[in-house]
Amino acid sequence: MSVHPAQNFDVIVVGGGHAGIEACHAAARMGSRTLLITLDRNKIGLMPCNPAVGGVGKGHIVYEISALGGLMPKLCTSTYLQARMLNTRKGPAVQGLRLQIDKHAYSALSKQLLEKLTNLTIYEDMVAEIITSVIDGKLTISGVKTSDGTLFHAPCVVITTGTFLNGRIHIGETNFTAGRRDEKASLDLPQFLRDVGLTLGRLKTGTPPRLLRESLDFSKMEYQEPDQLDFLFEFSSHKSNSTRACYITHTTETTHQIIRDNLHRSAMYNGNISGIGPRYCPSIEDKIGRFPDKTSHHVFVEPESATCNEIYPNGLSTSLPADVQLAYIQSIPGFEKAVIAKNGYAIEYDFVLPNQLHHSLQAKVVEGLFLAGQINGTTGYEEAAGQGIMAGINAHLKAHGQEPFVLDRCESYIGIMIDDLVTMGVDEPYRMFTSRAERRLILRQDNSFARLMPKAYALGLIDEELYAAFVAEQNMIESALETLRKTKKHTELLALFDTIMDKTELRAMLGADLSDRALLTIQAELQYGPYLEREHQEVARRLQYKDLKIPATFVYTDLPGLSKELQQKLNKFKPATIADAALIRGMTPAAISLLIFKIKHGSRKTVGH
Repeated sequence: MSVHPAQNFDVIVVGGGHAGIEACHAAARMGSRTLLITLDRNKIGLMPCNPAVGGVGKGHIVYEISALGGLMPKLCTSTYLQARMLNTRKGPAVQGLRLQIDKHAYSALSKQLLEKLTNLTIYEDMVAEIITSVIDGKLTISGVKTSDGTLFHAPCVVITTGTFLNGRIHIGETNFTAGRRDEKASLDLPQFLRDVGLTLGRLKTGTPPRLLRESLDFSKMEYQEPDQLDFLFEFSSHKSNSTRACYITHTTETTHQIIRDNLHRSAMYNGNISGIGPRYCPSIEDKIGRFPDKTSHHVFVEPESATCNEIYPNGLSTSLPADVQLAYIQSIPGFEKAVIAKNGYAIEYDFVLPNQLHHSLQAKVVEGLFLAGQINGTTGYEEAAGQGIMAGINAHLKAHGQEPFVLDRCESYIGIMIDDLVTMGVDEPYRMFTSRAERRLILRQDNSFARLMPKAYALGLIDEELYAAFVAEQNMIESALETLRKTKKHTELLALFDTIMDKTELRAMLGADLSDRALLTIQAELQYGPYLEREHQEVARRLQYKDLKIPATFVYTDLPGLSKELQQKLNKFKPATIADAALIRGMTPAAISLLIFKIKHGSRKTVGH
């Protein structure tokens, strides 16, 4: 049967959420004929949960997406309502930019920019079937079929279906099939994934009720002061101008008692939900159940848009019935007369265990099939977008017969996330924290562009003008550092940024018009100098020994210098190489050095162990 040329593509992306946006944007920018299939183009880039981007750890990912030429940072710059830099009292390595976003403006701009993108076609429908064939003995992608019967052909498909796979919404004792509020679930794709040999699991997430702004008393809440910044997630400077206020209130003992009295009516506790929820972003009833001695929890009161009057009470995610939601909401200071515009709900959905993927995010059992976002067991817009851009890049490379692009965990948070997912898998929704990084001093927000922009330029994701500006700033940073190290003693360097608080004075002293971000890079390089050198040495050592095999007979039990906790973890995971061992949470450089020494000297082996 002949195929119409308009139905032939290099890359097909399924799903228009945050992973899907970055995947189709990257593939199209690199030159692939790309098709985005989504249920509703007006819901591209929708933020069904908290309309905020960034934070500690998550913000690092967004900076890296920016350095790789991604779309999320640009969307944020144009649609944010409030800007805050978190952890400013701590060092540059653990600071995190967080933007409160206008969710309607963000979605509208996402659609607008994608519709203008060369090489990208958008088609509204649901994918009913993934088409495969056997080539050289391998199961291989050849296209997709939509629910209206249309066939599209491509050698690479990126699935970014979020919570839509067998999605089911729960509100108290009521539950029904849905992918998100008022949207259909995908019921056919999960079976395809199982049929090709992938193992699926079940996860759960949730969202709080939305409140009408005019029904709240903000005088009873704590005002959150926005920060005045001269840069956001993009490389180019941007003077922040927050236009909407955020507040903090808190739950009370009355709130907790109402919830305790109705726990049996929550879908989390009545047995209706089988999916595993996020430990670090639990529902309010889960908080009350897990922390019975705590009499109060913070509630962050955040706007959803400049064009609607709905407020997002961050921290009150729930699956309790509507009447209980109203009762506990009105027990919170400032919410006494609150009107609920939309009830909160929990949603459980299927996901693919991510240890069935390569580091390129291609499935091991199907050539050309890539997965990104919540389908891989993650939670959060940022984690989804970080996977999406990598899947889009690698789908393009695969479609054109090129080697995959993989980021090491020593060079990016995106690399850490993907390495964690495909190596260790997940047993709960995965969320990024700076504590997941073994090399936090190297992997900072301020140096994201230095780490990744040259790679993006080589891939064709960064234009000449932006790259030239980046190179010019890097030269200024290196020149300033060289000057300071030559003219200042070490103790003077450490005190420099404490004594010169005026950035204009500092720029004059350096003889360069550097952005605040560039000044932060200079500060970090000087402040962390000896520690950075040590981290780089440890990275070199890791790379030298990462492929060193650990014998299957190696005995960890009672190994002097290895804690009981690490002995138990090593016995549980049985890492095949030193690189695998280094991924285990809590593993220290000293423990890795001990393992390398013991393996190289052939000790700690027991036949038949």
